[in-house]
Amino acid sequence: MAEEVKKQAEAETTAAPPPAVEVPKAESEEKTVSPPPAEEKPEESKALVVVEKAPEPEPKKISGGSHDRDISLAEVEKAKRLSFIKAWEESEKTKAENNRSQKKLSAIVAWENSKKASLEAKLKKIEEQLEKKKAECAEKMKNKVALLHKEAEEKRAMVEAKRGEEVLKAEEMAAKYRATGQTPKKVLGCF
Repeated sequence: MAEEVKKQAEAETTAAPPPAVEVPKAESEEKTVSPPPAEEKPEESKALVVVEKAPEPEPKKISGGSHDRDISLAEVEKAKRLSFIKAWEESEKTKAENNRSQKKLSAIVAWENSKKASLEAKLKKIEEQLEKKKAECAEKMKNKVALLHKEAEEKRAMVEAKRGEEVLKAEEMAAKYRATGQTPKKVLGCF
């Protein structure tokens, strides 16, 4: 990538027209150099970040012939090279921020969602198992309550049967005593 930028810079510098030099005026022997042509950014640097341009230094008034012209051309070359480097840097930063970061962030979100779904599925499974156990325990408790009720009914029936037998026995004894005219030996145990 750096080689491409370097090649582009070399191609533009060789193809760029030399800066316009005004012919010296009659009264003074000063030469004026016009500012370099507006720089074009490479197509690949479509940065989303706002880049503040450094204020360009005012062109110096040169008064020394070809040597001064060479110095000003060198400064222009240096400024052009620095601007290409800065544009490349901004482009790379933008790519890094947009492409790689977005991919990583979306991968993290996908990973998080899959883990959440997995945990929610486990939670539902556990809840279903608990509901099933709850239903089984409730069924067991209902069966125990029914069994207790059945035993209580049997005990009540036994008590009623025994009371009925005692009543019949008492009636039979009373009939026997009436028939024989005897009195029972124990009349009332309470007195």
